[in-house]
Amino acid sequence: QVQVVESGGGLVQAGGSLRLSCAASGSIVSINAMGWYRQAPGKQRELVAVITSGGSINAGDSVKERFSISRDNAKNTIFLQMNSLKPEDTAVYYCVADVRTSERSFERAWGQGTQVTVSS
Repeated sequence: QVQVVESGGGLVQAGGSLRLSCAASGSIVSINAMGWYRQAPGKQRELVAVITSGGSINAGDSVKERFSISRDNAKNTIFLQMNSLKPEDTAVYYCVADVRTSERSFERAWGQGTQVTVSS
């Protein structure tokens, strides 16, 4: 079983910055990719950014100029640096890890989410 834990959310004024962290642990052979999704009240969960073990990045159009994702493979940890935050970035941010747990088994593990609130 794989556990994913996020940290770093909070309240910030528009134009400010926050840095989220996410660590995966448990029955991990290797991690194919880790990333962030977010869900605002009344809206569907949407992609923020995903990074593969090889360093390829896929980011949502609304954040790619302001947010950056990075990783520390040795610690099974990723980071999301969020700059120039806007009120519309307010959401619960979820971390996800696509993990190989054995030679033939994979697991997608989600964190509990961390609240990011941007005030105008």
